Amino acid sequence: MAKLTYQQLDRCSAFAKLREMPAVQVCNELDPDRIARYELPAGGGLTFNYAARPVNERIIEGLNQLCAEQELREQFQALHEGAVMNVGEQRMVLHHLVRGRLGSDVFVNGRSQRDFYVEQQERAAVFAHGVRAGSIKGSTGKQFQTVVQIGIGGSDLGPRALYLALKRYCEAHAPSELDEEADSPSPSSSSRSPDPTLEARFISNVDPDDAAAVLAGLDPERTLFILVSKSGTTQETLTNEHLAIDWMKRNGPRSIRPRKHMVCVTAEGSPLAASDEYLDAFFIDDYIGGRYSGTSAVGGALLSLAFGPEAFSQVLEGAHEADKAATAPFAENAAMIDAAIGVYERNVLGYPSTAVLPYSQALERFPAHLQQLDMESNGKRVDREGTPVRYPTGPLVFGEPGTNGQHSFYQLLHQGTDIVPLQFIGFRRNQSSLDIEVQGSTSREKLNANLAAQVVAFAAGKADDDANKHFPGNRPGSLIYGEELNPRSLGALLAHFENKVMFQGFLWNINSFDQEGVQLGKVLTKQLLGGGERSALLAAYADILGV
Repeated sequence: MAKLTYQQLDRCSAFAKLREMPAVQVCNELDPDRIARYELPAGGGLTFNYAARPVNERIIEGLNQLCAEQELREQFQALHEGAVMNVGEQRMVLHHLVRGRLGSDVFVNGRSQRDFYVEQQERAAVFAHGVRAGSIKGSTGKQFQTVVQIGIGGSDLGPRALYLALKRYCEAHAPSELDEEADSPSPSSSSRSPDPTLEARFISNVDPDDAAAVLAGLDPERTLFILVSKSGTTQETLTNEHLAIDWMKRNGPRSIRPRKHMVCVTAEGSPLAASDEYLDAFFIDDYIGGRYSGTSAVGGALLSLAFGPEAFSQVLEGAHEADKAATAPFAENAAMIDAAIGVYERNVLGYPSTAVLPYSQALERFPAHLQQLDMESNGKRVDREGTPVRYPTGPLVFGEPGTNGQHSFYQLLHQGTDIVPLQFIGFRRNQSSLDIEVQGSTSREKLNANLAAQVVAFAAGKADDDANKHFPGNRPGSLIYGEELNPRSLGALLAHFENKVMFQGFLWNINSFDQEGVQLGKVLTKQLLGGGERSALLAAYADILGV
């Protein structure tokens, strides 16, 4: 393909034209016809509706021209075919490849990366079936009942959000049902376990109170730990590993062998991979960043153990559908349009933040994962060449499930002085059969009525002579919706936001795939704990905290 050209956003002629266009008043534009026209399939049975975003046909065409000028489709093709897109660390970016090929295969030292990722998925599937069926046991011969993932950052937030999102669904669906719903069978599906779920817990914070709360009530002989550290040297993860080992020794029988209750997810050359003390190891590589690793072995081992490999294969299937949708031309590309409108809201309209509002309690940790995905990826102040940019980049991201958020921060969203673009997520059906009719409507109907009402209330507002009761409206919101939150739709939802963040990084001409901003604090922490010379500032704060 032709050589790509990179330029800062404010040098684009299409961006200059967008800044001259009159702003859209959503309250004057929104009608049923617009709601029907302004939506696109997003993969996995999901639909992306942007009728309540502050755009019209003229602005959409301007965004189309901007995406073409910044070569978004060409950059995405280069990325998924193995170009070095993480320029800060001189690495490829291959998290899409764990879900399926979007173009040519990628080879490293003669090895197919796609084959490598599939091999790890198949190995994790075989291991998960063995644990769930009871053929792989703990060191004292007892079957595992609980799996505890020890990791931090992307090794925790994504897998935790995905696990919680699917827990109720998979509890309500036997493994045989999940296999029948998959478009293609997963590896080793013939040895399916009769148990629908295995309980999972998570330890991330180096605060020992976190681990104490997670481990309380667990049986050391029946607990399996997953250590997630690409380098094999992550301070928090290794500290919590030793804490878990100590807990097993203190609370288990003398015959227990703690590391035979542990598997590792790590790079092939890491210290963890080099040890034969662990029960098993599944491999990742430097081409998949932590916050993009939910569909790699980082999330796949945990989800396969908890719900069975069939469920995880459907997550991959839905994510791949969304990835394929992200290769389409602008007018058919939900992730690209979502990204472009977000840049327009940030850089033309000047909105500094965005809220993720899932009307699904199962997505309770999804906003936290998207917070890391977005803010760690696009919280950058220099372009791909290290030159300071002259415009705002990534927004502040926050969120909470509805309807809880309505009784928390919606007051500011409706009537505050800042306009905050809103990203709503909803589903027509429950994950479980529990529901009841009260006062003429079911709980699900009440939930979705609240969602519909909020989209309209934010966009349309309400005039009132009493200033305290006046709602200005023009608060933009998009809606991603589907029939139900299941493994396939969850995979697509995850990939949609990953691709949106990627496209926004391309538009801003920044590197969305490194995270140097987290390194300085780590360096100073090691300096404090390593007994080296302390600066006066470090010493002062360390002294008052007892370090």
